[in-house]
Amino acid sequence: MNDTDTLLSAKNLSVRFGGVLAVNNVSFDVKKGEVFTLIGPNGAGKTTVFNLISRIYTPTTGSIDYAGPAGPVRLTDQAPHSIARLGIARTFQNIELFEHATVLQNLLIGRHTHRRTGLWSEIFFTGKTRAAEVEAREKAEQVIDLLDLQHHRESLVAGLPYGVRKVVELARALCTEPRLLLLDEPSSGLNVEETEDMAFWITDIKNELGITVLMVEHDMSLVSKVSDRVLAMSMGTELTTGTPAEVQSHPGVIEAYLGSVDDVSSLRRENHKVMP
Repeated sequence: MNDTDTLLSAKNLSVRFGGVLAVNNVSFDVKKGEVFTLIGPNGAGKTTVFNLISRIYTPTTGSIDYAGPAGPVRLTDQAPHSIARLGIARTFQNIELFEHATVLQNLLIGRHTHRRTGLWSEIFFTGKTRAAEVEAREKAEQVIDLLDLQHHRESLVAGLPYGVRKVVELARALCTEPRLLLLDEPSSGLNVEETEDMAFWITDIKNELGITVLMVEHDMSLVSKVSDRVLAMSMGTELTTGTPAEVQSHPGVIEAYLGSVDDVSSLRRENHKVMP
């Protein structure tokens, strides 16, 4: 990675599952301090790209380089359990929380990457362990304040509304203090008001916390509000990369979502009752 402004660089990524080529020769760079969004129809390969970065999957070909805190790292050479310690956190399309634990307990789990105490220190709850516990709780409380979760701090996750649980998962990811935050469908299942709140928080995460965001999202209103750049995919391949407005007006993107450009023009004439 020669560009000092680049945090993550994916080159010629491909992954095959049996006879299915899920991702086909995809390349992109994520700049430090931006919100970079992957869009595309269902089955486009967006979440597969996330799984490659998270090391859930191994690419058939290609590489992913990352400007880690201690220097450049090739993520495709790393074990899955090492990713969080490199400063990469993730949320999931299907919420992955400990439902029978409280919100605060779930957030404290997000602090595990910063654990510096040993077994005996924790058994005897030494001064070092007590100091680490205080620091972990302070960091969790800062995230609770940021995302307005004060009223849910001691609530069991299982009893919370879906929208709140989405925020809790975001909060747990933030508790790891990531440099790169992967958001997989953050607005999925949210109502209009909750989606507006999510857009506000994503903007704050970028501007106030200085965290770079890589997002997969279907809601184009949210994409337009928060994204600096967008990569559109279809059938595992790249269509185009640009600003939200440039990508949404690209003929290949329109066709991938709605059919051919001629079909879209006909639909517009029908909706507006305009004669050909």
